[in-house]
Amino acid sequence: MTPRIAGHLLVECLIVQGVTKVFGVPGESYLAVLDGFHRHTDQIQFIINRQEGGAAFMAEAHGKLTGRPGVCFVTRGPGATNASIGVHTAFQDSSPMVLFVGDVASDTRDREAFQEVDYSSFFGPSTKGMAKRVERIDDAQRIPEYVARAFATAMNGRPGPVVLVLPEDMLMQVVVAHPVTGLVAQPLPRLVPVDAWSDPGALRRLRELLLQSQRPIVIAGGSGWTVQAAQALQRFAENWCLPVGNAFRFQDTFDNHHPLYAGDVGIGINPRLAERIRSSDLIIAIGPRLGEMTSGGYTLFEVPQPRQTLVHIHASAEELHRVYHADLAINASMSAAARSLEVLSAPATLPWTAWSEGCHADYLGNLVPQPLPGEIDMPAVVACLQKHLPADAVLTNGAGNFASWMHRFYRHHGLAKGYKTQLAPTNGAMGYGVPAGIAAAITTGRTVLTMTGDGDFLMTGQELATAVQYGAKTIIVLLNNGMFGTIRMHQEREYPAHVAGTALRNPDFVALAQAYGYAGQRITRTDEFEPALLAALARPQGSLIEVVLDPEVISTRGTLSAIRDKALGTLPLKN
Repeated sequence: MTPRIAGHLLVECLIVQGVTKVFGVPGESYLAVLDGFHRHTDQIQFIINRQEGGAAFMAEAHGKLTGRPGVCFVTRGPGATNASIGVHTAFQDSSPMVLFVGDVASDTRDREAFQEVDYSSFFGPSTKGMAKRVERIDDAQRIPEYVARAFATAMNGRPGPVVLVLPEDMLMQVVVAHPVTGLVAQPLPRLVPVDAWSDPGALRRLRELLLQSQRPIVIAGGSGWTVQAAQALQRFAENWCLPVGNAFRFQDTFDNHHPLYAGDVGIGINPRLAERIRSSDLIIAIGPRLGEMTSGGYTLFEVPQPRQTLVHIHASAEELHRVYHADLAINASMSAAARSLEVLSAPATLPWTAWSEGCHADYLGNLVPQPLPGEIDMPAVVACLQKHLPADAVLTNGAGNFASWMHRFYRHHGLAKGYKTQLAPTNGAMGYGVPAGIAAAITTGRTVLTMTGDGDFLMTGQELATAVQYGAKTIIVLLNNGMFGTIRMHQEREYPAHVAGTALRNPDFVALAQAYGYAGQRITRTDEFEPALLAALARPQGSLIEVVLDPEVISTRGTLSAIRDKALGTLPLKN
C-alpha cells in the first residue's frame, strides 16, 4: 500500500471492520479523518449530527441493532463531554461502541491547552467507569493495532464502549514504510466476537436443578442476542415448558405473544409477576446483569444470597457473582448458551405446567387497563400502534413515565421472529429515543416509531434536522403533559403538594416539527389518533404526532391526585 496520511489509514481500518456509517459532529481536531471520509465516500458515510450527545446515542443504537460497534467521532473537550451520555448508555446497556475523540496536538499536551481533557480519568475504564478501555494513539504506524483492539474489546465478553483519543498532529502524519520491516501499516482483518461456551458439567448441573424444581422461571435479556440465539432460547423454553420474563428494556428477547411469556421484569413490573419471581424456587437468568431495575431495586432477589436457587449465565466472567452469589454460574455468550440449552434433554412430564400457564395468564391479565381520566385513552393508542405497525417495526423511547405505556401494553414479536424491535436506554438516559429512532431508520430502513415525552423530546429534538438531511423517516408520538412526569410523580409521593422544578412551559411542538421538515399534528382525543397514525405511515417524510395528555394521567396504574392523597394520608410533610 502506498504511503498516506494517518487520518486516511484510520478510515481504511474502519472500512475493513465493516463500518459503512459513522455518526458525529465535525471538529478541527480531526480534519484529516474527515478528509479520509471524503476520499472513501463510496464506502463509508459520515452522518452529521447537531449535538454530540445525539451522535453518541445514534452510534449506541446502531451497535444494539447490528451487534457490531457503532462508531462516533467528536472533537476534544466539549465534544467529548457532550458525547459521554451515549458512552454511559453503551456501558450500562452493554452495547458495542467505539468513540473517537480528536485531541490537542502532542506538543501542547499537559498544559491545559484549549479544550484539553484527561480522557483516561474522565471515561475511567473500570467496573464503575463509562468505558471498557480508553487509549491514546500517539504513533500513526500503530493505528491498525489500536482500532482492531478497540473493536475486539467492544464486542468480546460483556460488550461495551471503547474510547480512542486521536492527537491532531498524529492524524496528519504521513504513514511511510517501517524503518525495520520496510512495510507500510495497513488495516488488520475484520474481527468477529469470540464465543465463550458453556461448560458441559455446568449444563448437567443445570439439568439436575431443573429436575428438582417446582416453580422455575427464566429471565432473559442483556446484549449479545442474535436471531438464532433467540430462536434457540424459545426451543429451550418449549422443551422444558419454562415461563420466560424479559429483562428491563430488552422486551424483544422472547416473543411476547408466546404462551410461555411471563412479562417484562423492570420498572412498573406486574405485581403478580413480581410475586411469582419471589416465590419461585429456581431463577435461570440468561444474559442480564440483574441490575437494579431488573431486580426491582434489589428486592426480587436478596443480596448477596438470593432465597431462590439462582443460575446466572453471562458472557462476562467478571459479571458472575459480582452482585448476586449464584448457585450455578455459567460463563457463556448468548449464542453459545442458547444453543447448549436447546439440546438439554427434558423428561416426558414436568410438574410445573400449571405454574407456567399461570405466569402467562398473569401477563395477559396485566394487559387489561384500569380506567383513567382525560380524553386520551393511552392503552387504546398503544393498541392502535399494535394494529397498524408492521411486525418488524423498531420502537424507541427515552426515559420517563411516558415509556411505561409501551412497556406494559405493546407486545414485541421478538428476535426469534427475525428482527430486533426495541431500542431503549436501561441507564434511564433522557433524550435517547429521538436519535435512536433516526439511527434505526438509517441503519435498517424499516418503519420506526419513537414514543417520547415533552421533556424528553426537548433534550435531543434538534436531531430531526439530521433525519431530514439523510431522508430518515421516523414517526414520533410525543406525549405532552407539561411536566417532568416521573420526577413529579416521585415528588408527590415523597413531598406531597410541594411542587418545585417539574412544571414545563413548552413550545408549539407541531410548528417546531414542521420547521425541521417533519409533518406535525396535535390530537386531544383518542379517536383522532388512528387517522393521524395512518397518515404518518403513508407519507414519505417523518411525522410528529403530539398527544395532549391530562396531567392527572401520570402512570399506567394511577393518577397524580391519588398518589398525592395517599402520601398526605400516610406521610408527614417534609419541609
